Amino acid sequence: MNQLLSEILSYADPSQVAGLARFFKTGPGQYGEGDKFLGIKVPVTREVVKRCWPSLSIEDIRECVTSEYHEVRLAGLLALVQMFSHSKKNPQKQKECVDFYLAHTDNINNWDLVDLSCYPLLGEWLLDKDRTVLYDLAREGKTIWEQRIGIVSTMTFVRHGQLDDTFAISDILLHHRHDLIHKAVGWLLREAGKKDKDALVAYLAPRYRTMPRTMLRYAIEKFPEEERKQYLEK
Repeated sequence: MNQLLSEILSYADPSQVAGLARFFKTGPGQYGEGDKFLGIKVPVTREVVKRCWPSLSIEDIRECVTSEYHEVRLAGLLALVQMFSHSKKNPQKQKECVDFYLAHTDNINNWDLVDLSCYPLLGEWLLDKDRTVLYDLAREGKTIWEQRIGIVSTMTFVRHGQLDDTFAISDILLHHRHDLIHKAVGWLLREAGKKDKDALVAYLAPRYRTMPRTMLRYAIEKFPEEERKQYLEK
């Protein structure tokens, strides 16, 4: 029996479904069009995953990640992150988790599913490895979600003071059409700036006049107010 699937389904709350569907933009033409919800909040999902993940096989996780329900997919991804994180002495197991993740990007199809899974798994795995896959996702990703994985996975590198990939992948996505990519790139640039403001200022200097406004606002969010105004007024 798939304990994670059984438990997460038991927490369904129909009174929350409509609100979550609106929040994650599931209407016609919106980025989450057609997604289905059970009405389960993220803290509840995390608690269930914490209890259940040790009993799961990779097939159990597959059953969750391929579910039609958003919260079940999230639970499966969080369980995969746990499996990966607790396999540090077993690189083969970690690689199995990474390969599974990359094979199921079609199911990682909203911003929360990306942001809560990609950097503690894919980013962590690539910390001491070739990172071409992230560039490929950013440049050639079939969906905005694959492209978002490409940039958000660099969060792990930023936290280790490695900023070059964040700046380089930001360049790939600099003039992307979608607001959700603008926000993701701006967010990662802001985090890079927390580590090295001079590096961020140097990155922005030839770009800030033409980059999307939302991206710029996110990138300079931690700058002093007067400095922010100077960027936004030029």
